[in-house]
Amino acid sequence: MLRRLHHTQPDSFAFTAANLDWAKGQISKYPAGRQASAVIPLLWRAQEQEGWLSRAAIEHVADMLGMAYIRVLEVATFYFMFQLQPVGRIAHVQICGTTSCMICGAEDLIAVCKDLIAPTPHTLSADGKFSWEEVECMGACTNAPMAQIGKDYYEDLTAEGLRALIGRFSAGEVPVPGPQNGRYAAEPKTGLTSLKDFDSGRTQYNATVQHAVDIGDTVKRIDGTEVPLSTPWLGRPAATRGAVLPVMSKPEPAAAGAGRKPEALAAARAGKADDLKLIWGIGPKLEALCHRLGFFHFDQIAGWTAAEVAWVDDNLEGFKGRVTRDRWVAQAKVLAAGGSAEDAERIGRGDTG
Repeated sequence: MLRRLHHTQPDSFAFTAANLDWAKGQISKYPAGRQASAVIPLLWRAQEQEGWLSRAAIEHVADMLGMAYIRVLEVATFYFMFQLQPVGRIAHVQICGTTSCMICGAEDLIAVCKDLIAPTPHTLSADGKFSWEEVECMGACTNAPMAQIGKDYYEDLTAEGLRALIGRFSAGEVPVPGPQNGRYAAEPKTGLTSLKDFDSGRTQYNATVQHAVDIGDTVKRIDGTEVPLSTPWLGRPAATRGAVLPVMSKPEPAAAGAGRKPEALAAARAGKADDLKLIWGIGPKLEALCHRLGFFHFDQIAGWTAAEVAWVDDNLEGFKGRVTRDRWVAQAKVLAAGGSAEDAERIGRGDTG
């Protein structure tokens, strides 16, 4: 399959401060002259930050590692886990189309994606929330047909079930992953035939699903707010067990005095707040968090200084770095001046085409 860079590219890429620290930690794992060994982790982190790999991100990683651009491009285009075009801001749906899933109904799942998301793979839905593709075996053959949505598997799917899942994701819910037909894990559909005392002391869900439920958001991308990479060889204390699964960790509190808090309001002016969800990247949860911090109007956000942006970025619990990443200030200026949500989204996406 021919894999090319997307026709529309942002002008630049930079890791957030937290992700840059993580990337430097990865590089430090390798001896001098062997930094290229960190290329896949750094590309993956860039993709987690932006959702996909742009040319600017590929070249930025190459510069960090002292590699020729073509060498990093070769890696990015070889591995299908790297997305070379924008993906849905809520989720990228990967439908397994290999033998077991295909004979159990994968074509019906693909038809749902074509109907609800886009007629062709690697294409954004009209609202920009979703994208999809067909992939090779995901290793969940017993629970076919299945799809990976975000970080987790949704198994034992039907067309109606997938349609409902996409609707729930679109509404801001995060449905419980794993088998969708009541099965606990990968046992026979008719029930256990051996090890019948297995039910004793088990968690509500199987281990993988329980893990996802404990996180509470299976489609949230890694954003650098988790526990940093443990680098004991550099004199840093070793991370606690489980820290290698950063999405599970609570964000660390912002350092005292980081940036300067913008002027806040006790309530919206005249009792009516602007619809902050028109800023691309802000959903209901982020809007509610902004309100708790005293931000209700586009002109408030449009007037933030660099120091104030730094403060807000550090205090968006669970969403750190989003102001800078999604260019809130530039978007808010457009909206405050009467511009459209489409214009704001183009700014937020970095679309200069």
